[in-house]
Amino acid sequence: MEGGKPSLELVYQAVQALYHDPDPAGKERASVWLGELQRSMYAWEIADQLLQLKQDVESCYFAAQTMKMKIQTSFYELPAETHISLRDSLLSHIQNLKDLSPVIVTQLALAIADLALQMASWKGCVHTLIEKYSNDVSSLLFLIEILTVLPEEVHSRSLRIGANRRTEIIEDLAYYSSTVVTLLMSCVEKTGSNEKMLIKAFRCLGSWFNLGVLDSNFMANNQLLIVLFQVLQRDETSTNLHEAASDCVCSSLYAIENVDNNLPLAMQLFQGVLTLETAYHMAVAREDLDKVLNYCRIFTELCETFLETIVRSPGQGMGDLRTLELLLICAGHPQYEVVEISFNFWYRLGEHLYKTSDPVLHGLFRPFIQRLLHALARHCQLDPDHEGIPEDTDDFGEFRMRVSDLVKDLIFLVGSMECFTQLYSTLKDGNPPWEVTEAVLFIMAAIAKSIDPENNPTLTEVLEAVVHLNQNVHIAVRYTSIELVGEMSEVVDRNPQFLDPVLNYLMKGLREKPLASVAAKAIHNICSVCRDHMAQHFQGLLDIARSLDSFALSADAAVGLLKGTALVLARLPLEKIAECLSDLCAVQVIALKKLLSQEASNGKSSDPTVWLDRLAVIFRHTNPIVENGQTHPCQKVIQEIWPVLSETLNKHQADNRIVERCCRCLRFAVRCVGKGSAALLQPLVTQMVSVYQVYPHSCFLYLGSILVDEYGMEEGCQQGLLDMLQALCMPTFQLLEQPNGLRNHPDTVDDLFRLATRFIQRSPVTLLRSQIIVHIIQCAIAATSLDHRDANCSVMKFMRDLIHTGIANDHEDDFELRKQLIQQAMSQNGQQLVNQLIHTCCFCLPPYTLPDVAEVIYEIMLFDRPTFCRWLENALKGLPKETSGGAVTVTHKQLTDFHKQVTSAEDCKHVCWALRDFTRLFR
Repeated sequence: MEGGKPSLELVYQAVQALYHDPDPAGKERASVWLGELQRSMYAWEIADQLLQLKQDVESCYFAAQTMKMKIQTSFYELPAETHISLRDSLLSHIQNLKDLSPVIVTQLALAIADLALQMASWKGCVHTLIEKYSNDVSSLLFLIEILTVLPEEVHSRSLRIGANRRTEIIEDLAYYSSTVVTLLMSCVEKTGSNEKMLIKAFRCLGSWFNLGVLDSNFMANNQLLIVLFQVLQRDETSTNLHEAASDCVCSSLYAIENVDNNLPLAMQLFQGVLTLETAYHMAVAREDLDKVLNYCRIFTELCETFLETIVRSPGQGMGDLRTLELLLICAGHPQYEVVEISFNFWYRLGEHLYKTSDPVLHGLFRPFIQRLLHALARHCQLDPDHEGIPEDTDDFGEFRMRVSDLVKDLIFLVGSMECFTQLYSTLKDGNPPWEVTEAVLFIMAAIAKSIDPENNPTLTEVLEAVVHLNQNVHIAVRYTSIELVGEMSEVVDRNPQFLDPVLNYLMKGLREKPLASVAAKAIHNICSVCRDHMAQHFQGLLDIARSLDSFALSADAAVGLLKGTALVLARLPLEKIAECLSDLCAVQVIALKKLLSQEASNGKSSDPTVWLDRLAVIFRHTNPIVENGQTHPCQKVIQEIWPVLSETLNKHQADNRIVERCCRCLRFAVRCVGKGSAALLQPLVTQMVSVYQVYPHSCFLYLGSILVDEYGMEEGCQQGLLDMLQALCMPTFQLLEQPNGLRNHPDTVDDLFRLATRFIQRSPVTLLRSQIIVHIIQCAIAATSLDHRDANCSVMKFMRDLIHTGIANDHEDDFELRKQLIQQAMSQNGQQLVNQLIHTCCFCLPPYTLPDVAEVIYEIMLFDRPTFCRWLENALKGLPKETSGGAVTVTHKQLTDFHKQVTSAEDCKHVCWALRDFTRLFR
C-alpha cells in the first residue's frame, strides 16, 4: 500500500463509507481502498487494533474478516515466532466479542480454525480449546462455532495445507472426536435443550460426520442421535431447528455410505428414519412445505446410502423396500419440488439395474418404477386454467425437462412399447381433460425414440391420430403433439406415406405464432432423419426458407429450419445443388448487401449477425458426396458470396461479436468446399492480417487454424501460411505480454495454440525451421500455468504434439530432420519446461488438467528418457519442503518415490496417477 501505514481514523472512515455512504461511487472507492489495505502487510496490525478497540459492529466485522483472509491467503507473511501470540490474541478477541454479533464470531472462529490447521506447533488444538472453555457456559457458543468450522476447513481449497499435514490433522481430529460429541451432549443437557444450542450442536455434529472421523460404534449408542430423531418426530419443532436436524441426519447417512463397515450405526439410522413417516404425514396435513422437503431429503439420502444393499438383497434386512415406499409417498405430494429431490436416486437405481440385466430383479422393481412414472405424468400436468403454450424456461418447464430425461433413463425397466401403448389407450379409450391429454403426450414424446419403429401398427396409429387432431383443442395440446411428431421422425422415415400429411400438419403449426418455433423444430427433425424422402419436398422447404421472417420463429428455430433444408439439399443430384444453394443463400446475401448500402444507423437494423448465422448453418450442413476430380457444387456460390462477407467484415471490424460471426461463417464455407476454396486463400489471409494488426480478435487465429488444416500439406501454400502465422503472432505476443495478459485473454491463448498445433500437425518442418518457433515455445511455457480449461488444454496439446513430432512417423523422409529440430528445441527449453510443468501442477492448476500435463511429460520422456530423469530431479529440488506454518510438505522419500514412478512409467496413465498423488501434497 503506497504512503505507508494508514491511521486507524482513516480506516474507520473508509469502513463507515463502505456501509453508509449514500453515493455508490463513494462506496466503491472505499471498497477498493479497503481491499488494498487487506492485501498489505499493515492489515495484520490494523485488524488486531480494531478488534481490541471494539468500536462498532462494522469495524469489528471488517477486522475479523481481514484476519480470516490474511490467515487463509497470506500466512507466509508472518515469521514463525509470531504464531503463538497471534493465536492468543485471536482467542482473546473471540471471547471479548462473543456477544457483539454472530457473524463476527463466525469470522473469528474461521480465523482460529485456519490458524490451527496451518500452525504445526499447535498440537492437540481441540483438546486445548475444550479444556479452556467447556466449563464456562457463556463461552460454549463460540467454542462450538470453532469446533464446527474446524472440520469444514480441513479440505479448504484456499489453505493448501498439503496431504501430509491434512492426514496428520484428520488423525488428530478422529482421536478427539468422541470428546467433542460428549461435549455437545453435555451442552444440550446444560442448557435444557435450548433451541439455539440444539441448532449449534446439530450443525457441529454434522460437520464432524462430513469429515468422516466419528467412530460409528460410539455414535450408534449415543444419546445425541436419540435427541436428533426426537426433534424430527416432534410436530412442534421450529423450522430452523428442523432444518439443522435434517442436515445432520443427511450428513450422518452420507458418512456411512460404506454400510458394511458401519453396521451398528447404519442400523440405528435406518430404523430412525423409518420412524419419520408419521411426522411426514403430519407436515403434509399442516401444509408445512419446508418440513416436507426436509423429510424428503432424508428419505432420499437413506435410499442413496442403502442403494447397493437394496439392489443386492431387496426386501431383506436393510434392503427393505419400505425405503422406496417412502420416496413414492413423497412422489404423491402435490408440489413437484418434493418429488424432484429424489430424481438422482431413481437415476442411480436405474443405472445399477441396467448393469445387472437380471430379469427377475427387474421384475421386482418394475412396479415401483411404474408407480413413479404415473406420479411424474401427473406432476407434468399444466394448471387447468393455463393459457397458451407450455413454458419451457420457467421452473416448472425445467422440471418437465428433467422428468423427460429421467423417463428416458428408466423406461427400459417398464418397456417403452408397453408404456407407450398404455399411455395412448388412456387417450383413445377415455375422454380426459385437456391438461391430462397434454401431459400424456409429453411423456409419450419422451419415450417415442426408444421404440423400434419397424412394422409397428401402434406407432402409425398414434401418428395418424395426431395429424388428424381437432384444431380446436387447447393450444398446449397442439404444441406438445407437434413435439411428439418431431420425436417420431424415424416412424415417418419407415412409413413414407405419412410424409405428406405430417408436413401439412406441421405447416399449419408453422403459420401460427405460438406454434411456429416448435413446428420448425419438428420439420428440422424430419429433414434430418428422412433426408432422402424429403428431397422431393425441397422446393417447399426453399419456399419456407425464402419467407422465413414471415413466420414468428425464434432465432434458434429459424436456424434449425435452415439446417434441415441444407441437409436435404445435400441429397439432391450434384448438378442441381449449386443452383439450389444459390437460391437458399440469396435471401441472406441480399439482406447483407442491403445493410452494407444503408448508412450505418445506430439501431439493431444494421446488425448482420442474424444473416451471418443463417449462412453459416447452410454452409455447415450442405455436405454432398463429391467424387475425386469433380468440382464441388458449392464452390461457385461461395466465391460469389465472398465479396459480401469481406465487405461486412471490413465494415464491422471493430465489433468483436460481429467479426466472430463473420469468421464462423467463413470457417464453415472453407470446410464446406475444402481445397475448392483456394481462390479465397490469398484475399482472405490478406484481410485477416490487416484487420488483426488493429483489432486483434482471437477468432482470426481460429480461422487461421482452419486454413492451415485445409492447406497446410499443399507445398505451394506452406510459406504463405507461415507468413500469415508470423504476422498474426506479433500483435498476439504484444497483447499477451501486458500485465496479466495471459489471464485477461484466455481465448487468444486458446486460439493461438490451436493454430500452432495445426501447423505442427500439417507442416512441422516449415514451422520448426522458422524464427517464430522459439517465441511460440516461450509463450507456451509461460501459459502452462494458466488456470483456464480450454486455453490450458490447447497449450498442453501444442507441447505434446510438438515433442511427438520428434518421434512420430519415423519411416518418413523428413524424420531425421524433425528429430534434430526437436532435439534443438528441447536442449534450449527442456529444463525450463519441466520446472514449469511441475511447479504449475503443484501450485496453479486444478486436478482436472493433470491428464493433459501427464501427456506432455510422457512425450518428453519418450523422446529422451535419460535427460528427462535429470531435468525432473532438478525440478523437484526446487520445490518447498515445508509450509510457512512449519509442517512437512513433502518428505525426501516422497520425492524419490515420485521420481521413480514417473521415470519408470510404461504408459501415460501411470504418469497421471503419480502426478495426482504427488500434487495432493501441495494442495
